[in-house]
Amino acid sequence: MKNIAVVGLGKVGSLVATLLSENFTVTGIDQRKPADTMPFYIATGSVTDAAFIKQTLTGKDAVVSCLPYSLNLPIAQAAFELGIHYFDLTEDVPTTAAIREMAKTSKGAMVPQCGLAPGFIGIVGANLYNRFTQLRDVELRVGALPKYPNGQMAYSFTWSPAGVINEYINDAEVIHNGVRKMVSSLDGLEMINIEGRDFEAFTTSGGLGTMCETLEGKVDTLNYKTIRYPGHCQLMKFFLYELLMKNDRELSEKILTEAKPPVREDVVYVYAVVEGWQGDSLAREEFYNAYHPITIQGKEWRAISWTTAASVAAVVEMVSNGSLPGQGFIKQEDIPLEAFLQTRHGSLYAQYQP
Repeated sequence: MKNIAVVGLGKVGSLVATLLSENFTVTGIDQRKPADTMPFYIATGSVTDAAFIKQTLTGKDAVVSCLPYSLNLPIAQAAFELGIHYFDLTEDVPTTAAIREMAKTSKGAMVPQCGLAPGFIGIVGANLYNRFTQLRDVELRVGALPKYPNGQMAYSFTWSPAGVINEYINDAEVIHNGVRKMVSSLDGLEMINIEGRDFEAFTTSGGLGTMCETLEGKVDTLNYKTIRYPGHCQLMKFFLYELLMKNDRELSEKILTEAKPPVREDVVYVYAVVEGWQGDSLAREEFYNAYHPITIQGKEWRAISWTTAASVAAVVEMVSNGSLPGQGFIKQEDIPLEAFLQTRHGSLYAQYQP
């Protein structure tokens, strides 16, 4: 793998392309060039123009889609037709299902859900549950938050507003009492305490990726919840359901983005806990870290940007070096955490290891 295209040069996509340019020849693709100078070639054109996308991807070895979830499938289809590797950051379940179908006959690896959640949290969760001979509970939690919140919502949109709305509205897959089922997002509210500070967590869709399928019949409880500051869930329920904003996603995104623009100082919390039996002993294993903004190539990047970008860049590197299969569908929970952390960009996570 030498030549890689990155489609979508927003907050995360620009960093994905920057990181990958340290190992590969990168072509960035977007409707317009970013304001900042980038260390890679940029092809401009409509990302919804199938002919332009296919022409630009011709001759590439892989493509990483950093577009909103609703625009990923045409990129995946082009990658499939050209026989090249495909990666994305989607949390959207139907998108992943369609990509998985393509992967049955693909010539390259097809690896969706390579971000933070789904993505890194699934790699962490699998690392924990593989230490057990019999599982009872697997609970995964992630929050990307402003470090210094204000207002009742106590939030800022440091990543895709479309993705946030999507995971708040769509139903979520869980395993409850040993049964794999769908439940409503914004439910299952719980209070948690992190380093002496109170937070809430509630169910959102997509965060588990394919893990329910992987652990079906092997665990009593499996769920994923998003971490927010207290009060956020109730306000989002009011906004989406009492005001019926769920019926107009585009307007919802516009209102929320204008009300809560991105902040520079953010923090990403990653927490996983697994309970079960190790031999004859009932045991509990935990993982927790808080990730903060860091400087890469002389520029400061938000925590949500670098944790997401480093995750997909590390997986691309693993496919390239042969530590992951070069063909077919790859689940996030099949990616070994230690090998992930030893990659050039997975090592950004390693500096925070507990």
